[in-house]
Amino acid sequence: MTKSSPRKLAKKSYQALADFRYALRCFLAFSEQEAGNAGLTLQQYQALLAIKGARDRSDLRIGDIAERLLIRHHTAVELVNRLEKNGFVTRAKDKDDARRVTVALSEKAERTMDGLASAHLQELKGIRPVLEQLLEQFDPPGSDVRRGAA
Repeated sequence: MTKSSPRKLAKKSYQALADFRYALRCFLAFSEQEAGNAGLTLQQYQALLAIKGARDRSDLRIGDIAERLLIRHHTAVELVNRLEKNGFVTRAKDKDDARRVTVALSEKAERTMDGLASAHLQELKGIRPVLEQLLEQFDPPGSDVRRGAA
């Protein structure tokens, strides 16, 4: 099997990619500022968000947190240690396997996440038109691709 060479992109594609990347970086900078205002690092906020947003569970194992944040297990352990020390999470033995530990949000974290989620959703609503416009630049000319339509 031969490897095909990448196709040459137009200048406007590079501009769209650069603009999209910039929009994402602006959102991450906003997120870091909001997390800091709440007494959290950006990574701590991402860990709390992973726990809060876990599907079909109210807690996660440390390995799940590591996976969701794309970090190593021992890094997730230290992250959870700091969150627990600051009263944002609690640990418990896993109900199915006592060798594993689950992590759940504390009431303090629940209150903090409500405020942060509201601010983040408001920011996303504000930049949505910009993101949609940038994403549309990646659609082939003449296509009628609609984001989110079934």
